[in-house]
Amino acid sequence: MSALISVLLPAHNAARTLRAALRSISRQRDVSWECIVIDDGSTDATADLAIDYARTEARVRVLTEPHRGIVGALNAGLAWCRGSITARMDADDCMHPDRLRAQRRALETDESLTGVGSQVRLFPRRQLTPGRLRYETWLNALTSRELLERDRFIECPLAHPTLAIRTDVLRAFAYRDCGWPEDYDLVLRLLEHGHRLTNLGRVLHAWRDHPGRLSRVSATYRLDAFMRARAHFLSRGFLRGMGTYTLWGYGPTARSLRTALGDYGIWPRNIVEVHPRRIGQTIHGAEVIGAQDLSRSVHAPLVSAVSGADAREEIRAALRREGWTEQEDFVCAA
Repeated sequence: MSALISVLLPAHNAARTLRAALRSISRQRDVSWECIVIDDGSTDATADLAIDYARTEARVRVLTEPHRGIVGALNAGLAWCRGSITARMDADDCMHPDRLRAQRRALETDESLTGVGSQVRLFPRRQLTPGRLRYETWLNALTSRELLERDRFIECPLAHPTLAIRTDVLRAFAYRDCGWPEDYDLVLRLLEHGHRLTNLGRVLHAWRDHPGRLSRVSATYRLDAFMRARAHFLSRGFLRGMGTYTLWGYGPTARSLRTALGDYGIWPRNIVEVHPRRIGQTIHGAEVIGAQDLSRSVHAPLVSAVSGADAREEIRAALRREGWTEQEDFVCAA
């Protein structure tokens, strides 16, 4: 008998999509699973639909809770999980019939892995913005542990609804509410403590994109909340013990990161700019220098904070040519 996988599925006012999500779980092939549905105080028919589905699908169990939000719902459901692997699922998404089997196999094959996600396909396609499509392309390219860790300060490098993780580790870390996204917080904490994560190079999850998603309507998922999370973990990791650093870029992204890191008493010594007229100026005590002058910022770790993927790759290439090593001498953020 293969290892039992517990599917952790919180649901709040998800009556319109829950049945399709549960059907996609029931179609999983060649894998032993249970599904824990946590109704988070829904005011629609979510709980009734879940209970009705469980009457004919014994592997589905329903937990009804007062509304506490996503963190409370996840932790409540996690206590019910009996599997050695816990797989996240959202009530408005659908999983490929091979998802759980593929993720179980990956975790059984490589015992050094703590968790695995997968590539995603956002839907419905007709309403996706260019920005969302770029995000999908970026996320789906992170199919190795090294790439996932490298890009951890750009965005959450693993789609949380695709995560399959060893249950004992997830229980040890649990979910917490810090004022920034709970999924990003979990991934950054796991990486900070040396746990290995990766994404499978196969689209195994259909990720619904709509204006009502929690990530679109809650302040916890605003851009400034993501930036506070990045600054928090940069201050504990790459910039730990550093009072200063070199900041490449001074657009909106870099300015936001500078402010967030300042809350930890970490301020840029130099700011690298490409506009000749800005070189030689001083911004809040930091001297603006050109890329050719980077040798003047000896021993200062560098954070590249630009939002565009093309510009980010150009900066990476320029630093590598000069002998800088990513993760040791510099990191990229967005």
